[in-house]
Amino acid sequence: MADASIENAGILIVDKAAGITSHDVVSRCRKAFGTRRVGHAGTLDPMATGVLVVGIERATKLLGLLSLTTKSYTATIRLGQSTTTDDAEGEPLTVADAGGVTDAEITAVVASLTGYIEQIPARVSAIKVDGRRAHALARSGEDFELRARPVTVHRFEVTATRRTGAFVDLDVAVTCSSGTYVRSLARDLGAALEVGGHLTALRRTEVGPFDLTRARTLDEIAAAPGVSLGIDDAAKLCFEHRAISDDEAESISQGRWLTPIGMAGVYTVVDPAGRAIALVQEKGRRASSVMVVRPATLR
Repeated sequence: MADASIENAGILIVDKAAGITSHDVVSRCRKAFGTRRVGHAGTLDPMATGVLVVGIERATKLLGLLSLTTKSYTATIRLGQSTTTDDAEGEPLTVADAGGVTDAEITAVVASLTGYIEQIPARVSAIKVDGRRAHALARSGEDFELRARPVTVHRFEVTATRRTGAFVDLDVAVTCSSGTYVRSLARDLGAALEVGGHLTALRRTEVGPFDLTRARTLDEIAAAPGVSLGIDDAAKLCFEHRAISDDEAESISQGRWLTPIGMAGVYTVVDPAGRAIALVQEKGRRASSVMVVRPATLR
């Protein structure tokens, strides 16, 4: 039998506005949908705008399993000033005349920051240091060091350059692995050019399979609540899928397992009606569920 938490479940792609936190988005969505079962994947800083993936009702359980490993952004980097947060919300640290920096020099350093690199995260990131968030340590004035981490920058391209007095503003497009900080790219670009740099604007345009074409603003969502993708379409878009029989669907929905067929990774099993029954992973002689989308009690 259908359940409201299934019928209303799905993924919502929010076009987050500047000046609000990801938690603010969740709170507004809870109010719009009339449910506490709302969560998000991939936090966006308050100054950032763009794609934020939100789960509604039972789809919140999908969020931790989604492969959102590649993200794309448009951003503006200001050369000539560094800040305490590597973005415009921080206090100035250094100021230098960037007017003499050539386009060729910028291009060379951008190239060096593309590909597989070691990156030190921003000090106001959510990374934990001895059990505490780096941003909390930074705001309390404590001294700490963050270790460089391997990340992949698939694309780092300057799309426009504006020279205004001592500053050089660069519009850039970035596609990178999860865990990459665009503000750190701005910081490192400015440092390598010996003039300092920070981020003045950031817009996330794509996360995994989700982009701005599916996104709606919070005002649009409040006016007409509804998910961007129902839980069936979300499960099939985000994972490979395998067709199963009604008997197999009944079995997996009750917590039993299926016969493996040689599919790698987590995949969705779909019944003859096109409904996602579970996310499954094969191990040895069993294809066992890692998340039952439709338990027997909700079918």
